[in-house]
Amino acid sequence: MPKPTRRNFIQSGAAIGLSAVSYSRIASAAANGARPVVGFVGCGGRSKGLLGGFRDDAIVAWACDPDKKRATEFQQASGAKQVTGDLRHVLDDQSVDAIVVATPDHWHAPAAIMACEAGKHVYVEKPCSHNFREGQLLVQAARKNKVVVQHGTQSRNDSLIAGAIQMLREGVIGDVLIAKGWNVQRRRNIGHADAASPPVAVDYDTWVGPAEFVPFQSNRFHYDWHWWHNFGTGDIGNDGTHEMDIARWGLGVDGLPTTASAIGGKFYFDDDQQFPDTATCAFQWPGDGKVGQQKQLIFEMRIWSKNYPHNCDTGVEFYGTKGMMFVSKRGKLSVWGDSNKLIPNPAPKQKPKLARNHQVDFLEAISAGHSPTAEIAIGHDSCSLVHLANICLRTGRSLTIDPQQETIQNDTEATALLGRKYRADGHWSVPGV
Repeated sequence: MPKPTRRNFIQSGAAIGLSAVSYSRIASAAANGARPVVGFVGCGGRSKGLLGGFRDDAIVAWACDPDKKRATEFQQASGAKQVTGDLRHVLDDQSVDAIVVATPDHWHAPAAIMACEAGKHVYVEKPCSHNFREGQLLVQAARKNKVVVQHGTQSRNDSLIAGAIQMLREGVIGDVLIAKGWNVQRRRNIGHADAASPPVAVDYDTWVGPAEFVPFQSNRFHYDWHWWHNFGTGDIGNDGTHEMDIARWGLGVDGLPTTASAIGGKFYFDDDQQFPDTATCAFQWPGDGKVGQQKQLIFEMRIWSKNYPHNCDTGVEFYGTKGMMFVSKRGKLSVWGDSNKLIPNPAPKQKPKLARNHQVDFLEAISAGHSPTAEIAIGHDSCSLVHLANICLRTGRSLTIDPQQETIQNDTEATALLGRKYRADGHWSVPGV
């Protein structure tokens, strides 16, 4: 099988082209007032947060989590009829139309790929992949099986954010050349811990799944897995995915940049975290190389501070040839003109048409057979910036990238980090080539 490239993805996915088998049953059921059947995989905080968006428009059939306590709690909250710790039970259920993947990052792409292969539609939380190669394989699986895969970058269905992007397209600040996003907040110190026995109610072997096996440790389990290379993508992947997605969207760039760089480290936390608590990342797209066509994206992360730009912990600034815009998923928007004067009550000339929420957008895409607002190729592009930034930070080097071949040039160590090592003894969820 040839190595997938972005060009292949675009050619095969210009239109989703969902097969009749993959969505006709849902469309027919919707016409008769029936709701699609959904299984939740991963029953922690994100699943509980997403549940409200599905509750009125879908039937939750499964609560799947290797932590029995979490699975049972989610069953009670959702009304799910069945509970399991094994994803395969959900995928074997022919009545299930779609699954929601809200697991730790290392399970995102493996679970989503298996769902695609089972003919299920997928709502996968951000970041859609633990590493770049898994993102490629997920897009490929979605195309091959002609299913809808929605990425959990909910700002794509936020009226304020979408309206701000529409204003940029309308030229409110001229040609947008630079975007700068940030994630500034104070996380907690996870301390130092030793290997221990996992909780009795947890199937830890399944929780580790395809990742390299390491003994249970309390500060790399629930939520704290974010800060470990084996399971997470750091806060660049955790919260930063949202800001980089908004920034890339506003810049109007697709595919990989030609250069990526990042500096940072552990400036504040003396604990077991493996990812930096401080980072400054930069990416550049050359366009056609002419003046006015180059675009730059900057991302800053300080997860030890409460001093926020614009008094907002997350946000994006856009710099154009005729002004500047600041927008945040926290509900803030400001626009300044070329002379740095605040523009009162900015609004798009044409209001974007959006679904009621991101989850409903996913369900409507299935029933209507069209692409969702955060279709997986879009999600993969944004998450690729996360992975490139983390590779820069781990190697201590800037990267030169071939966007067409989706390769890093002349850097063997960095190229190896585009993928990952899986369990030495193998696992049924390891993504295939």
